[in-house]
Amino acid sequence: MNDLESDPKRGGLRHIVRLGPYLRPVRGRVIGSGAAVLVSMMCGLAIPLVIQRILDGPVAEGDAPGLLWPVVAVAVLGATEALLFFTRRKLIAGPSTAVEADLRADLYAHLHRLPIAFHDQWQSGQLLSRAVSDLSTIRRFIAFAGIFLVVNSLTMVIGLGVLFFLDPVIGAITLACSLPLIAISTVFESRYSVLSRRSQDQEGDLATTVEESALGIRVLKAFGRGPELARRFAAEARELRGTELAKVRVLALLWGSIIMLPELGIALQLLVGTFGIANGTMTIGTLVAGVTIATYLRWPVDSIGWLLAETNQTATAAERYWEVRDAEVTITDPAEPQRLPADGAGLLRFEDVRFAYPATGGERGGEVLSGVDLEVRPGETVALVGPTGCGKTTLTALVARLADVTGGRVTVDGVDVRDLRLEELRAAVATAFEDAVLFSASVAENVRLGAPEASMEDVRTALRVAQAEEFVDALPWGLDTRIGEQGLSLSGGQRQRLALARAVVGKPKVLVLDDPLSALDVQTEAEVEHALRSVLSGVTALVVAHRPSTVQLADRVALLDDGRITAVGTHSELLATNTAYRTLLSTLDDAGADSERTRV
Repeated sequence: MNDLESDPKRGGLRHIVRLGPYLRPVRGRVIGSGAAVLVSMMCGLAIPLVIQRILDGPVAEGDAPGLLWPVVAVAVLGATEALLFFTRRKLIAGPSTAVEADLRADLYAHLHRLPIAFHDQWQSGQLLSRAVSDLSTIRRFIAFAGIFLVVNSLTMVIGLGVLFFLDPVIGAITLACSLPLIAISTVFESRYSVLSRRSQDQEGDLATTVEESALGIRVLKAFGRGPELARRFAAEARELRGTELAKVRVLALLWGSIIMLPELGIALQLLVGTFGIANGTMTIGTLVAGVTIATYLRWPVDSIGWLLAETNQTATAAERYWEVRDAEVTITDPAEPQRLPADGAGLLRFEDVRFAYPATGGERGGEVLSGVDLEVRPGETVALVGPTGCGKTTLTALVARLADVTGGRVTVDGVDVRDLRLEELRAAVATAFEDAVLFSASVAENVRLGAPEASMEDVRTALRVAQAEEFVDALPWGLDTRIGEQGLSLSGGQRQRLALARAVVGKPKVLVLDDPLSALDVQTEAEVEHALRSVLSGVTALVVAHRPSTVQLADRVALLDDGRITAVGTHSELLATNTAYRTLLSTLDDAGADSERTRV
């Protein structure tokens, strides 16, 4: 379970109330739907009163012709009740799904605005459950539970008033049996809210396990770990089942109480009414009307338990929604953005750059970068090397503001990247990551992620530069061939080349590559290396290098160690003058040799 999740007892109606702005555009439809169902319930309450008039009037007096209009009135009230129930559904169905769609779109957009640090801390399954199942719960509340919670409560109050009007004793009996429901519902509400939150969090954990198993199916099969993950999944499923059964037990006790008390009330009404009719203090019509109204109130009374449970579930869902929606967007456009100079050629500078991860879980965040100074000249390729964990990937992430410096600044053509609009910055700076992530879309759509406005000719040019055009044309439908999830239907080299094409299609001024030759075999490495030579021609590039072959693509090499740039020079210069560089390079050579022996 995610560490950021809170105590479930913290949930409350305030989380639902905060959804008010999303309901504002459809508020009239919601109110109209509530009014329709309330009037329909009043029609239902009026029918027993008409029946009372029929029994104490035409029936008692033997006036057959006098039955006509009361019977017509009952039919009209019944038809009106049914029509208004249909009207309620008609009014609320569209708006409730529109609110759900708006909430989901807003949450999705917010997830994209949040910094990478947020996503590093949250399980994807937890986010998925909030964006799907929790919002469906909120939609059901808007469409049904919320409306009926108000309407049924009003119906109970009005129904009790009618019963007191008919006969104070019958009204008092019904009230006496209804009051304990408030105390019972309050007790069970607090227990159910805890179980509801636990259940929703466990659903998120289960979704995470399913997603990770599906995405890592090759690893699980290769290492024979499928049965172990299946056991883990089964254990989590059993925990969820146990929580759901606990919820059922709580609801069963609540429903038992809710059903028993009204039944007891009706029995007492019949007893008192029978004595009243026998001694002449009550008419048959009054007793029948009273019992009929009490029976009619069974649905509003019986539903209270379920409606309270739905309200709790919705409050928990809304709390989980706001946990994500309230997460601070720390990387935003500046209030007064600057523009890159029109004649800028892509000069990249790191000036006393510092970066420290924030403290989490009571642990202090450590400083990764401690004053980095580096200049990458226009059109130059600089390879960034250093021992594992020295902050190379962190440094590259600062260029496109995937994270922000905690000290110093990063500039492109003399402008601090924090002073640029994110759209302009990320059009000028393209990034290709160590893992070439592709999406379930066509080849052209995957390449166009780097520049949505790119034409098909631009896409082909980018593929040509990345040495990917030949294998793309050999695919069944060429550029329109849909790539499977994460591009796993392609080879590693093909994925890397498509990622390079995506990075260069927008003709960026600055290109940041995080170990573009990772995990490639000899032949594929040669192909991608050839593509890299074309890609790096004429663009300012910062390349994280874990292989000697990548280092040799660069004009200069920067050695990052202990949070600082300790040496800068050509590959030959550093080999001749820097012991730490020679040691590191020999380690890279050994790792590369071991990797090649493993492939062979």
